[in-house]
Amino acid sequence: MKQLYPHLALILCNVIWAMDYPFYTIVLGRYVEPLPMVTAALVVTALMSLVTLIWEPAERVEPRDKRLFVGAALLVGVVRKLMMMYGLSRTSPIDGSIINTMGPLLVLLISVALGFDRLTKRKIAGMLLGMGGAVAVVLTGVAANHEHSEVVGNLLIFGAACTTACYMVWFKPLITRYRTTTVMRWIYCIAALVMLPFGAESLLHTDFGALHGRVLFAALFVIFVPTYLPNLMLNYALRKVAPTVTSIYGYLQPILAIAVSVIMGLDRLHWDTMAFAAVIFCGVWLVVTSYKSDRG
Repeated sequence: MKQLYPHLALILCNVIWAMDYPFYTIVLGRYVEPLPMVTAALVVTALMSLVTLIWEPAERVEPRDKRLFVGAALLVGVVRKLMMMYGLSRTSPIDGSIINTMGPLLVLLISVALGFDRLTKRKIAGMLLGMGGAVAVVLTGVAANHEHSEVVGNLLIFGAACTTACYMVWFKPLITRYRTTTVMRWIYCIAALVMLPFGAESLLHTDFGALHGRVLFAALFVIFVPTYLPNLMLNYALRKVAPTVTSIYGYLQPILAIAVSVIMGLDRLHWDTMAFAAVIFCGVWLVVTSYKSDRG
């Protein structure tokens, strides 16, 4: 049963990240600029990470690891967040989810290049199935009001996928040495301190009081939900599961993003979407079971 928990955590965090795409695009660029939104999200996440100190003592961190935490905070806390926010403000949520399917391939390639992983026929087949299914379901499930996207926005989303892949591979040894709550506290407190000098002024001049209805809900969701909780679950899963397996669950996001669009009345469900969802799950199953067969 314990082996199931990391996979459930990965499914849940990808459900939350899938909801990011429509909610980000509702708010960003129209009501709130990316810089104050990034700053607000990081400050809230830093404060949430400190709450756990109420019931657990602070964990001692080795001096050499403190420098690594600074690097991790700059990479996944600052650079990735900025690329994602600015990218989604200049592209459509559908295109963003397509580009994000490159993440698992990047993780596998980086892991292989650094000698942390190796390619097998089963892994290659699973990656191709998952990527093919994710791209297909997005291309056939585009809503009628799909917005035109810009090259710059798409490149920023791709850059965010690259930073996530690098974090999963490079910092996995660091993540496994400490409690998940310790990792979150160090990364996001540092990231918030780095961002405050650049984003504090724009944050103070943002009129959050003018937000209402669906826009207010989307803004609160973006600030409070998608940073702390899913990253807490991601770091927990990285302690138990290989980076490639962790990243393969990113293929679920296009399916879930379309599901959110259906719930919000932006699209309707098609039979081919269900078929391609089955293809994605087959790809996930092939990669996950490839690690079991390697150990066996």
